[in-house]
Amino acid sequence: MREIKVKSNNRNEMIDITGEVQEVVNLEKLVNGLVVVYVPHTTAGLTINEGADPSVQRDIITSFRKLVPESGDYHHMESNSDAHIKASLLGSSVSIIVKNSNLLLGTWQHIFFYEGDGPRNRRVFVEIISK
Repeated sequence: MREIKVKSNNRNEMIDITGEVQEVVNLEKLVNGLVVVYVPHTTAGLTINEGADPSVQRDIITSFRKLVPESGDYHHMESNSDAHIKASLLGSSVSIIVKNSNLLLGTWQHIFFYEGDGPRNRRVFVEIISK
């Protein structure tokens, strides 16, 4: 298992970690198999979505703010309930097939770390499952 360090600069942010995950595949010399990418934080999540146009990430963050506003009738004492909800909607892991030493992503697909309670220093774990 490998660890990727992620540093967020904003309260809500989508950070492309595709290159870092591919680097783990390269370091582990994985030819064919699977990678599981996992975030051990309750106010952050992972998703696979379009990476060519940064307005997609902005649209996701904007839509999240409308769906789950930062301030609401929340009972959690730390003032970050919205981040917990957004992280639950995204999920804490993604799995990607590896074929011929490359992540098997669609043409526009990238792997994004979603920060809901930044800025923070975070960790992401990548587990290799070899065929």
